Amino acid sequence: MTQFSMTRRGFCAAMAAATVARPALASPETLIARKADVQLAPEGYGATQVWSYDGSVPGPVLRARQGHRITRQLVNELDVPTSVHWHGIRIDNAMDGVAGLTQDAVPPGGTFDYDFALPDAGTYWYHAHTNSMEQVARGLSGALIVEEPDALDVDRDEVLVLDDWLLDPATGGFAEPFNHPMMMSHGGRTGNLVGVNGRYDFTLTAQQNERLRLRLINAANARIFDLRLEGMTGWAIALDGMPLDAPVPVTDVITLAPAQRIDLIVDIVAQEAGLLMWMQEDNWQLLADVTVSGQSARAARPAPSALPPNPRMELPALADARKLEMVMEGGAMAGMESAVYQGERLSFREMIERGQFWALAGQAGLSDTPFAKLSIGEPVRLKLINRTVFPHGMHLHGTHFREVHADGSLGPLRDTILSVPNQPLEIAFAADNPGKWLFHCHMLAHAASGMTTWINVA
Repeated sequence: MTQFSMTRRGFCAAMAAATVARPALASPETLIARKADVQLAPEGYGATQVWSYDGSVPGPVLRARQGHRITRQLVNELDVPTSVHWHGIRIDNAMDGVAGLTQDAVPPGGTFDYDFALPDAGTYWYHAHTNSMEQVARGLSGALIVEEPDALDVDRDEVLVLDDWLLDPATGGFAEPFNHPMMMSHGGRTGNLVGVNGRYDFTLTAQQNERLRLRLINAANARIFDLRLEGMTGWAIALDGMPLDAPVPVTDVITLAPAQRIDLIVDIVAQEAGLLMWMQEDNWQLLADVTVSGQSARAARPAPSALPPNPRMELPALADARKLEMVMEGGAMAGMESAVYQGERLSFREMIERGQFWALAGQAGLSDTPFAKLSIGEPVRLKLINRTVFPHGMHLHGTHFREVHADGSLGPLRDTILSVPNQPLEIAFAADNPGKWLFHCHMLAHAASGMTTWINVA
């Protein structure tokens, strides 16, 4: 397939800025899943028919205060079933949105009422969780922002949803099929056009010395974003929605696996600024431009303070933790012998014939029995052993966890962690949220072809 140029400035020199079709939003009480035509690619290419929430890509930014509730009725105007997962929120299990595990998929013409409390402030997102590999790639995702009770000392709060799209340059439509065996058995579906908030040429305006809160969300199906700040001094203040103990200066590359988020406080310190991404073939490329005009009345400010902690951020009791182990197998070039699929042990060749390429703890896809049955409040240590040749962004629904470092210390709370081949990885958490919780790779093609399991907390 012909590839789009990935250089933003190259696009701008050749074509005018693309105009994204943004129809009027639905009422605040509904979230309508429907088709829409959006100009994702630059003008000169055709518009893309997307599957959207309320007609835009990404969907509308949903904002609410910590301690309040989100109430949205999903209205399905698509011609396929769908559901909504509220990623990262420690939510009531019945509202988690996983078709086939926590709810039935909403049929075409149907509705489902989501209503849940928001215990944690932070940056979260929502996305389809029925045939996610295809539905998220077609556009069904958006940001969910839970605001702290007290406003931060920043001039602006900006949400940046990072994404990529695999498009056919001849038509502007999505490249098909979505379940191409090469993508499913390798790194996943990676796009040939990259953008922010639905635009390949995303631009912010700012003044020198302004202080911004940037909420970065990786909504891509498989792309790992390596990012760098230019013309900005920055501090990380939260990961996957959860506040850090203290702001951490950004002095190196920021890595965001699919579904991960990071909150930054940045000061604009130069006349040219932007967010850069690493492109293996092209080195660093501009992902989000910051047009600096004028100077803020404020002088440079001191380093920011830490965010207030969310509830239930205590360290798990590792001495009494139940120890579990999960081997990750499969994919191209790794040589998995067999796995259990739909109650039957199959050779790897037989699994491929059924569209399954991956397994967790010897199981491909969801089974009738969970990977683990946990008691409420039980501390857990889970060792992940990556015997594949690909990285995997592993996401646990319903709770956050901490990485256990080699020296026994614990990392910050996360809900998604990047597992790298042949590198030991252990996570720890308290099973304090009852229900059936999915655990899967957020390279969504991997999840669709075997790398999905669940735990039961009761």
